[in-house]
Amino acid sequence: MEIGQVIRRYRKIKNMTQEEMADRLGVSGPAVNKWEKGNSFPDITLLVPIARLLDITPDVLLSFREEMTREEIGGFTVQIDRMLKEGSFEEAFLWAKGKVEQYPDCEELMLNMAVILHAHRVLKNIHEGEWDRCILKWYRRALDSGNEDIRIRAADGLFGFYRGREEYEKAEECLAFFSVQNPERKRKTAEIYALTGRKEEAYKAYEELLFLAYQTANLYFIGVYRLAAEDGDMERARMVADKMRELARVFDMGEFYGAFAGFDLAVMEKDGDKVIEIMEKMLSGVDELGNWRNSLLYEHMTFGEVNREFLRELKGKMEETFGDEETFGFLKGDERWKRLISE
Repeated sequence: MEIGQVIRRYRKIKNMTQEEMADRLGVSGPAVNKWEKGNSFPDITLLVPIARLLDITPDVLLSFREEMTREEIGGFTVQIDRMLKEGSFEEAFLWAKGKVEQYPDCEELMLNMAVILHAHRVLKNIHEGEWDRCILKWYRRALDSGNEDIRIRAADGLFGFYRGREEYEKAEECLAFFSVQNPERKRKTAEIYALTGRKEEAYKAYEELLFLAYQTANLYFIGVYRLAAEDGDMERARMVADKMRELARVFDMGEFYGAFAGFDLAVMEKDGDKVIEIMEKMLSGVDELGNWRNSLLYEHMTFGEVNREFLRELKGKMEETFGDEETFGFLKGDERWKRLISE
């Protein structure tokens, strides 16, 4: 970053106009404007006063450097990790601090240094010191990043920082940086609930995550299952269908959801016995649809009442669908099929 860009950035952070800065330094307003546009440079005698005015060090002011490359950041990250493993924590911290000061606008470098130092301090149970104040400052600066990924990583690190210090209220405030759609927000919220004695809220949050996990995982399995069926990879499709049935069992979703897996595969293969077996399980499972509400897995969640009229209609439509001769004509002559569609 050029010196004019550094001046402009920190002047704005100080909420200072070009005219105000010029007046404080004893120069003209156009002079400051030219510095920031890169048309001229401040006199060398003004460097220290400018740095002092902007609350930065001369090193930061003189960071005439464009953004670092990913390779450079990666190299520094590997180096700090090696230093922490082979040398003292203090030496590694001072080295990292120097690099962050040398490249003050590289948010990713700053965040990487904070995360690695924080992790090593926790793992090695190193006492608090200057490094904690610095790590905290780096996390907070990264929270202001225009890069969403950096903001979320910083919020995650800051959450762990405050959690480790048992400052749970501050840790909970960090969760505002996570999208409400991000499951990590709810998981961390549940963690804070548990740590602060709010057990009922913690149970409910974890149960909601479990329920969502089933829905999400089931959708992924369906996607893989359909791809395999379209490719004619029946072995893979059967394997995925078995996993879907097991998934429904693990999450206490009931007979209907478990039976549904693999139905169209059995139809495609015209496996009469399998099709009839699944039909019977699905029809009997309709009456129990929603019984997962009574599972201990979801004890603290609140659900609406099951609409019995809807279940009756659903069962009727299923019987009507199962009676479609174009799809299930291969079952003609099977008394079990006739009995199912006539009930």
